[in-house]
Amino acid sequence: MAAPKKGRGSSGGQGRPGRALALILIAMVALTGGMFLSGHTTPRLGIDLAGGTSITLKAKSQPGKPDAINETNMNTAVSIIERRVNGLGVSEAEVQTQGASNIIVNIPKGTNSKQAREQVGTTAQLYFRPVLTVTGGQPTPEGSASPSASGSGKPSATPSAKASDPETASDPKSTPSASATTQGRAVTDALKQDATPTPSASTSGGSDAPAATETPDAATAALEKKFTALDCTDKKARAAAGDGVKPTDPTVACSSEGDAKYLLGPAEVSGTDVDDAKAQFDQQRGIWLVSMEFTDKGSKKFQTITKKLSAQQSPQNQFAISLDGEVVSAPQVNETLSGSAEISGSFTQQSAEDLANVLSYGALPLSFSEDTVTTVTAALGGEQLEAGLIAGAIGLALVVIYLVAYYRGLAFIALLSLLVSGILTYTIMALLGPAIGFALNLPAVCGAIVAIGITADSFIVYFERIRDEIREGRTLRPAVERAWPRARRTILVSDFVSFLAAAVLFLVTVGKVQGFAFTLGLTTLLDVVVVFLFTKPVMTLMARTKFFASGNPWSGLDPTRLGAKPPLRRSRRVNARTDHPKEA
Repeated sequence: MAAPKKGRGSSGGQGRPGRALALILIAMVALTGGMFLSGHTTPRLGIDLAGGTSITLKAKSQPGKPDAINETNMNTAVSIIERRVNGLGVSEAEVQTQGASNIIVNIPKGTNSKQAREQVGTTAQLYFRPVLTVTGGQPTPEGSASPSASGSGKPSATPSAKASDPETASDPKSTPSASATTQGRAVTDALKQDATPTPSASTSGGSDAPAATETPDAATAALEKKFTALDCTDKKARAAAGDGVKPTDPTVACSSEGDAKYLLGPAEVSGTDVDDAKAQFDQQRGIWLVSMEFTDKGSKKFQTITKKLSAQQSPQNQFAISLDGEVVSAPQVNETLSGSAEISGSFTQQSAEDLANVLSYGALPLSFSEDTVTTVTAALGGEQLEAGLIAGAIGLALVVIYLVAYYRGLAFIALLSLLVSGILTYTIMALLGPAIGFALNLPAVCGAIVAIGITADSFIVYFERIRDEIREGRTLRPAVERAWPRARRTILVSDFVSFLAAAVLFLVTVGKVQGFAFTLGLTTLLDVVVVFLFTKPVMTLMARTKFFASGNPWSGLDPTRLGAKPPLRRSRRVNARTDHPKEA
């Protein structure tokens, strides 16, 4: 009698399946409720499914830096571009290197593609340069008057609250018109007056030589010619004005709108000296501005140059903030300043945030050009998603057909388990979109399809263990409990191997392959949860029903079809009856 009690006790240890089912039911209700309450009822789709923009950036060699294109600089550029794009509120952008000199940026639909392109491709080479001279933006033919620039509407900078009016300071109309010859002399004089070493004229006595010596050397002459001929109204000319110029050399530059052109001295402060930048709204003045904080080293540099400029006359007391070769502002400096600066003027909220974003996340170690820009339409993404769903449906249908044909009634338990796994997977993916930026791309859909087979395999392992116990002559209820420990070990080992493969794949790959690995790992974990908290408890309950316990031919557990041995309990009774007459 002890053995049956032990069997019932062992069964009773597993005889409370309601608790496990209640737990997984609560989890399903909580996840589904959270999905609807958050308003994110569908998973976020990646660029290949929802559409978006794919940008290929090609690194360009830097003047004087032939070895600048290297793995370290490329990885640094990827990190900075990622932060910039995230600063736009894009949490699913993919940024990765391709080859030795290319960076691929995939930005999903819903993002301003033009704005994103400007952000990811901008080198953000920020320099603070002293203004040597400034005129209107159009070229000045020899012997003609230099046209005065129209009213400046560009953003202007105020290095401190005490700086003079930036709009007046940077307006070229305040600078007298000059002929080409006069401009050339102004260039020469300005280069001589600049305290920073420049490729100025070779004269006896250096900077203390008499002012009458005005014959410039070849470099200064070339700079004079470039300055007078520069047409800032031409976008291409404006963009190429400072190409190939080192920060330590003087250069020419245009205003952002092209209505003024500047001759600038060597850079005194660089973008790397900026510690932080934020877009702020000044309620008193009713304008948007960008505030900048300098590093300790940058503060000292800023103080030195503003002290020097405050002693000069206009326009030599102006300070140009040059971003990627274009002057975003050029305010006057009337006193020594340090520590912080404000870029203010005609900013909108968006333009102020864009500039602050670029400055905050630093300058790229390389300059890049757009090699290709590909737009993936939502229609193409919809076709790919439809194809993926069709493939998934075909795979699921094949699994269902196999389960029904081979396992019959047990297929009902397997399908319920697959349904629960599907609900958990869907709700978690929908919630992970806003939570961590997870997006369902085509490889991720493939991972979910592969997971159908992995999950079905776990059911099959358990079912086969139960059928083995029945073949040994045991009834269903003890067979269910005896089969579970061995099936559990097999399922855990199998799922561990799958999860380990997914984890390694996620860590060593980039881009879309990570979507496949993430989905595979997630569904593998959910497989363990479903088998332990749903499949096993439901199987325990089903074993108590007459349909399964009696071995109905359609249950999938018919002892006759399985070739079971005679029941152990029945064979013991037969032996007892045959032995009794002999004893008598």
